[in-house]
Amino acid sequence: MDTIRVTTREQLEQCFSVRMDVFVREQQVPEHLEMDEKDASPEACHHFLILNGQESVAAARWYEYQPRMAKLQRVAVLKAFRGRSLGKQLILAMEQQAKELGCTASILDAQCQAEGFYAQLGYHVISEEPFYDAGILHVRMKKQL
Repeated sequence: MDTIRVTTREQLEQCFSVRMDVFVREQQVPEHLEMDEKDASPEACHHFLILNGQESVAAARWYEYQPRMAKLQRVAVLKAFRGRSLGKQLILAMEQQAKELGCTASILDAQCQAEGFYAQLGYHVISEEPFYDAGILHVRMKKQL
């Protein structure tokens, strides 16, 4: 499977397809909350896509949240492809690019059910208590890069 740094509108649309399946259809996140200004173009944010042949199976994005601080978001893996370390592959690819661009730490808002996954990748909880985002309980997590 190939991990791609998104550079074209077509690749970006493939990311949206994965995110719509996972967040909007599966998790019932309202579509107007899923898409934002960071989805306006491939240059608006650092988007990543994993392809299985021609099939889009996983996507994520990150941006510089504060100076030298990356914020990882919208990590989505299609249900049929979970358990194959694709989420880990996305996180490592985003962290690598963030380091290349001078970031020294990264944060993310993890759904509570995924907290253990991110902890295995070196993230630790920094929020005082869980909070709701799009109706789903989350915690903020951080990792030094």
